[in-house]
Amino acid sequence: MELSKILKPEAVKVITAASSKKRLLHELGDVANSAYELNASRAVEALLERESLGPTGVGQGVALPHARLAEVDRVVGAFILLEKPIDFDSVDRQPVDIVFSLFAPEDAGVEHLKALALVSRRLREPSLCSKLRANSDPATLYAILIADEAVQAA
Repeated sequence: MELSKILKPEAVKVITAASSKKRLLHELGDVANSAYELNASRAVEALLERESLGPTGVGQGVALPHARLAEVDRVVGAFILLEKPIDFDSVDRQPVDIVFSLFAPEDAGVEHLKALALVSRRLREPSLCSKLRANSDPATLYAILIADEAVQAA
């Protein structure tokens, strides 16, 4: 599984500020709608439902909100870089500025878990997160996120 198969360049966005976690989830719904034609309100509802089970802020300023949706036929992602970090109820209590959201089919099972593991592994790399935080151009952010794939394929 590769990030370029999950994430479209048009699903990468930079936001100057989100007033709250809920507002950020609405931004993710909007990105999912514009990039994948998903129902934005249903996407937000599913993300909020998942967050109610436990926060998806994994620490080091990274959050991985994810949800299952009936209208999705494969795992897709949305990436947001926040210029101003927000509280996300993260495990380390640190504010979040890197957000990678996944939307999977309701019956995705192992594919959803593989995608979550892939994104989690990538965003645990401090050097990758530093590069992301140093850029504010969505095309550059996309290139940084998928950069290792070309090296691994060679």
